[in-house]
Formats: sequence, C-alpha cells, structure tokens
Amino acid sequence: MGENVPLQVADVQLTVNGSAYQYNWSRPWGAPSSIEFPKGNYTISYLAPLRNNNLQATFTRPYQVNVTLPQEFAVSNPLLAGISQGANITRQTDNTTIVQWNKTAGFNVRFYDPWHEELLWFFLQFMGILVLILVIIPYMLSFKKAE
Repeated sequence: MGENVPLQVADVQLTVNGSAYQYNWSRPWGAPSSIEFPKGNYTISYLAPLRNNNLQATFTRPYQVNVTLPQEFAVSNPLLAGISQGANITRQTDNTTIVQWNKTAGFNVRFYDPWHEELLWFFLQFMGILVLILVIIPYMLSFKKAE
C-alpha cells in the first residue's frame, strides 16, 4: 500500500551524450539491486516486462521521461488509452509513437494494440444493435398501436 516495489530489469544501459558510461552494481543482502554513478545528466535505458499494456512510474524528483512505443501499439483512442497530464505525443514516420514529459515526478501510459481496438468497435456495434432492437423499434411500434 504505497510502498515502492523494485522492478526486475535487464540490459541496463547508462549513457552520457550518446556514449556508454560505466556504473557500479550494488547488491546488498536482502535488498534490491541498484546502480551507482556520479551526479550528472544521464540517460538510463533498460528492458522490463509489462503487464496489461500499462507503463507507470513515480520518482522522488522531477525528470524528463521519454517512452517510445513500437508501431503495433497506439495511444490515439481515448476509450482505450490513457496518458497522464503534461504529455507530448508524437507519431513518427515509421509509425512508432513517442510520448514525452518534461520535468514530471510520475507518469502513466496505457496503450493498446489493433485487436483491442477491433474488439471495442465490435462491442459498440453490438450495443447499438441491442439499443435498436430493445428501445427504438418498440418505441416506434407503440406509435402504430396508438393510431
């Protein structure tokens, strides 16, 4: 309940101005591992598993955050996607999507794939047919009986 939960990541890379920078792993007994490096302006990238097409994080201080989504994912439909405030969304020519926050203490990105969008449209069409059959047609037939 509100406690930080460490994330298991792989392929951690620390870069300065596009060049790789060495860092030290710290693995204290009974505590999660962490990396240590001198204070400065770095870019940290890593691979981590995602669940439920949702990516979120909170920080102790504001940072600039860039999230690049592969071309098979989208954030354009507000019924399926959700993005925390202050985001700048850019669709690239290779159909990838970049979501950026400038100086944010936390972010949330919920994205979807084409299958979820097709499922949404199927559901909306099904609900439209139900409304037509159960509400509109009986309402129109009630006028004929009244005449």
